[in-house]
Amino acid sequence: MNRRIRKVAVLGSGIMGSRIASHFANIGVQVLLLDIVPKELTPAEQSKGLTLESPAVRNRIVNESFQNTLKASPAALYTPDLAENIRLGNFDDNLKEISDYDWVIEAVVERLDVKKALYEKVDAVRRPGTLVSSNTSGIPIHLMAEGRSEDFRKHFCGTHFFNPPRYLRLLEIIPAPDTDPEVVKFLMRYGDLFLGKETVLCKDTPGFIANRLGIYALLQTIRITEALGLTIEEADKLTGPVSGKPKSGTFRLSDVVGLDTTVNVAKNLYASGEKTDESRDGFLLPGIVEKLFEKKWLGDKTGQGFYKKIKDEAGKSVILALDMQSLEYKPAGKVKFETLEATKSIDSLSARLPVLMQGKDKAGEFYRQTFADISRYASFRIPEIADELYRIDQAITTGFGWQLGIFETWDAIGVKKGLEMMEALDHKPAPWVYDMVAAGHDSFYKTEKGNRLYYDIPSKSYLPIPGQEGFLYLRNLSDNIIWKNAGASLYDIGDGILNLEFHSKMNTMGAEVIEGINKGISVAEKDFRGLVIGNEGVEAFSAGANLAMLFMFAIEQEFDEINLVIGQFQKTMMRARYSSIPVVTAPHSLALGGGCELNLHADKVVASAELYMGLVELGVGVIPAGGGTKEMALRCSDLYQKGDPELNILQNAFMNIAQAKVSTSARDAFDMNYLQEKDLIVLNRSRLLAEAKQAAIELAENGYTQPKERSDVKVQGRAGIALFMAGIEQMKLANYITEHDGKIASKLAYVICGGDLSYPQEVSEQYLIDLEREAFLSLCGEKKTLERMQGLLNGGKIPRN
Repeated sequence: MNRRIRKVAVLGSGIMGSRIASHFANIGVQVLLLDIVPKELTPAEQSKGLTLESPAVRNRIVNESFQNTLKASPAALYTPDLAENIRLGNFDDNLKEISDYDWVIEAVVERLDVKKALYEKVDAVRRPGTLVSSNTSGIPIHLMAEGRSEDFRKHFCGTHFFNPPRYLRLLEIIPAPDTDPEVVKFLMRYGDLFLGKETVLCKDTPGFIANRLGIYALLQTIRITEALGLTIEEADKLTGPVSGKPKSGTFRLSDVVGLDTTVNVAKNLYASGEKTDESRDGFLLPGIVEKLFEKKWLGDKTGQGFYKKIKDEAGKSVILALDMQSLEYKPAGKVKFETLEATKSIDSLSARLPVLMQGKDKAGEFYRQTFADISRYASFRIPEIADELYRIDQAITTGFGWQLGIFETWDAIGVKKGLEMMEALDHKPAPWVYDMVAAGHDSFYKTEKGNRLYYDIPSKSYLPIPGQEGFLYLRNLSDNIIWKNAGASLYDIGDGILNLEFHSKMNTMGAEVIEGINKGISVAEKDFRGLVIGNEGVEAFSAGANLAMLFMFAIEQEFDEINLVIGQFQKTMMRARYSSIPVVTAPHSLALGGGCELNLHADKVVASAELYMGLVELGVGVIPAGGGTKEMALRCSDLYQKGDPELNILQNAFMNIAQAKVSTSARDAFDMNYLQEKDLIVLNRSRLLAEAKQAAIELAENGYTQPKERSDVKVQGRAGIALFMAGIEQMKLANYITEHDGKIASKLAYVICGGDLSYPQEVSEQYLIDLEREAFLSLCGEKKTLERMQGLLNGGKIPRN
């Protein structure tokens, strides 16, 4: 069957339902979002003379839920206009309409009786072949399908999204006993290609995979924190980015998710684990969790949990942390451990983890205990919740945002070393681990010929991870590195395409990265047919230029050095634009400042849907000078023939730069003209490099020819400058910007308008680049610019001077 998803109905408009609906709207699917009809009028409805039959009343619940979603942060939609893809209704009036829909997703309250009653109604109106799935996080899938028609059961499955669905990449697929294997196959592929998810096939076991392991790890981490006498701030620091976990840490994550959610899932897992879970008691609630639950201190939704935000006497927000002994809140304290200090210079997580485990202080003990416990628990979950260990790692990394999975972490520490650590703490793993080591295997994963293999327990051998076709992972191609320096590496990724990877901190663009870009272009022009610039960084494609180096030159007033550095940066960007081979960039997450400018000069950008791109230099007191201001003037010039007044077009570009605006998604980057019609959005981040490689191949095979530098860039001259200066003065008078803000903005206006020209005319790219560099140099001589740079370098707080 050639199945297509054109329309999706989401039943239940709560937090998950509304956000699932929003994510389908993000990809252009038409969505019908339904909820129940209210049984009573509100006082406001009564005062308006409305009745229970009034349309506004009948749709009140779904309307309010969806409006809350539209206001939520982070945003559920790529851009606000995508809300037009969602139509709202209620079960009583609109459920019959699902007969025209391709997929029905249920996301109502977690009660089996409620779900089954709704499915009976759905079964009566759906057309044969329509997919039906549940977003349940814990109710057994097989119980929900009981009593339904044969066609319903064939097309019914669990599809467990993680909150927020736009951002968390895990989609667990849980077949019921009668689910057609073709349906499972379709959902696995659709989630990957169209929804951008890591689709993980799960068994119908309690909590499936991610929640079973993630909630266990969370509760045990809380216990270990209490046992070692650590504060919640200390535990959150230890379970944050330093150990490859999200910035929220354990306790902050609990506040965000809601303690009631954690408690409900934990109770369900305890109740269902009587016969299958040797560590069932791990789901009993720690004392501190029970106390907070009794007090209804559930986290963000109740205004307090493990943390509490208040306003001080000056009206400034202050974060207070809970003292787990006294249950009183106190100002969050600074965290310092010798173990953390010892790893500050280790950028690689795989290299950092063994050092963390060896710590002699409480931090080291905390890492050893948490590692040993979760690793033991995970080893015993095979084959109960998954037959293959890689599924466990896929689920925990994409569902809970860990950089490395449980078995990947164990590999980083060393399997034998990890075993010793676990045995010392009386946390012996499952027998199959000992069998693996006895057979001479010393890792759970290994790489051969560019393919990643996992240890298969039944065969006691290594097998390729299925579904790697269509993916390109640089971590699997270490044997293909043909050149590298401290900041960049060049990989031969096959088919005549070269890949340049940055690996500086936050992939910032210092001298080594600039050298890498030039080297990559030179090598590609000589021996290859295209260059991809992309990396597998977690936080950033590139956070921009190396500000520390520029600040050092500026503070010493080494303006000749700054001129050379900026000149070299500009030449490198222009070389990327005007090389003899196609240059394709693959940005994701952050692409700021110089990272944005590199993409602006690529032949094609293959962007991750989650792309936060912008020219943010004004925030630190300078203007974009790596061709960014020039490029936006050029792009505006190209738009002047399309109808809008020229100064309006230029003003949009000016304001995006002047406000250091960053796109909220790749789609938003299109609206800001940072991405153009030639560029491409990829939903699944894991497919980004493979798609970029294919784009480079297509450009080469379609007869790529080296472009020529432009000399036809229309600029506005004095007319544009006058418009912007008037606005700048008004903003200063209204105290919206400081005097120095105004000075920087006036420099930007001068450059983007082409300088002091008496009338609009055409200029060359080189002319605009020279203006950029001159303005940048002059601002580097400003004391207030140096103060802003220093503020960012000293902790991220830029003074509004």
